[in-house]
Amino acid sequence: MNSQDAPTAGRNVALRWLFAPVPLGRVAAFRTLVYVFVALDLTVFTPWVRLHANTPGELYEPLLVGRILPLPTPTHFLVWAVFWALLALSLAAATGRAPRILGWAVFALYFEWMIIAMSYGKVDHDRVGLLVALAVLPTIGKARFGDKSLSEAAGWALRVTQIAVICTYFLAAWAKLRFGGIDWLTSAVLAQAIIRRGTWVADEIAVIPGLLIAAQVGIMLFELLSPLIFVVPQRFRWMGVAFFYSFHVMTFSMITISFAPHLVAMASFLSLERVRPVEWARRRLRRTEVAPEPST
Repeated sequence: MNSQDAPTAGRNVALRWLFAPVPLGRVAAFRTLVYVFVALDLTVFTPWVRLHANTPGELYEPLLVGRILPLPTPTHFLVWAVFWALLALSLAAATGRAPRILGWAVFALYFEWMIIAMSYGKVDHDRVGLLVALAVLPTIGKARFGDKSLSEAAGWALRVTQIAVICTYFLAAWAKLRFGGIDWLTSAVLAQAIIRRGTWVADEIAVIPGLLIAAQVGIMLFELLSPLIFVVPQRFRWMGVAFFYSFHVMTFSMITISFAPHLVAMASFLSLERVRPVEWARRRLRRTEVAPEPST
């Protein structure tokens, strides 16, 4: 291979990686999970967003994207209109019907919902992966549970969602170093978090000398090295993803931060095509129907 062929070969490798085909059944399951979560997010995880319906418009300081577009200042009517429309459309989209029309509508409405949520001084970073998933899912079209047909479009959608998930970790480490410097590693960040919202689990751990500092070093290394998940062989990748989930389980058990939207987006790494609830229900029903009657 000469020097002129090297860039082309590298580009081809990158494209094959980015568009690696996956079963459409995986997208069908992931899509249902994402859209059901949107409905739960509105009603269970972040119901406080609805309170902005009664917040004075003077307190609204839109994020940069809200200023660029520009988006309207939230009013009582706007907040509740977005809420009810998004709730209805997300549940409809979860059925898999009209995936493009409903998908784009849910993305647009949830995007506006996040602008409303995060333009009053509180900005969460656990929704990047979910927003990317909502943006790319409508590009795929129809997909059915259990469909083993391979699709490059589906592979691309899941891959960019995975990239967004990992960027959430890596950029979080970058932000720590940018604003806190290397001193962040030996700071009292975790101690302050435990004081503010710690659980009994955190109280038991916090008294062990040096453990919180070690935990902060471990968090930094984990976030900086998270992109290595893409070079782990596929048959072992589930172990890395399991570690990611366990990290968040531990975080929630200590300081009750759930990162629920991020965890949903991280399901893009999983072989969700194996999840077939309708088929499981049918098999269970058949077994019930053919079960022999007890002898007398």
